[in-house]
Amino acid sequence: MDQKTTIISITDKAADKVKALIAQEGEEDLALRVAVRPGGCSGFQYSIYFDDEINDDDEVIETKGLKILVDAMSLPYIMGSEFDWKEDLMGAGFAVNNPNVSGGCGCGSSFTC
Repeated sequence: MDQKTTIISITDKAADKVKALIAQEGEEDLALRVAVRPGGCSGFQYSIYFDDEINDDDEVIETKGLKILVDAMSLPYIMGSEFDWKEDLMGAGFAVNNPNVSGGCGCGSSFTC
């Protein structure tokens, strides 16, 4: 993949939060893995976690002092997305702003592409 920056971007707020969480883990070489897995009532769910292994088929995006990993199966579903951190009166959490999503379920935990 030539333009790794178009795969997924991360906002400053999300990058700061991820760095803080990695610091809490005490393992500096962790990467943020953003993946799409089959599941939920609409077809797909995000799987977001820290990983210390880079697979041969992973795209590695290095940005804002972080490594973000996207596996080959998830790549078409993630392409062009933005990873963000949201805080409001209803709570706080990570959000994926994904231009590939065509619909979702009522509970908001899964999506369709």
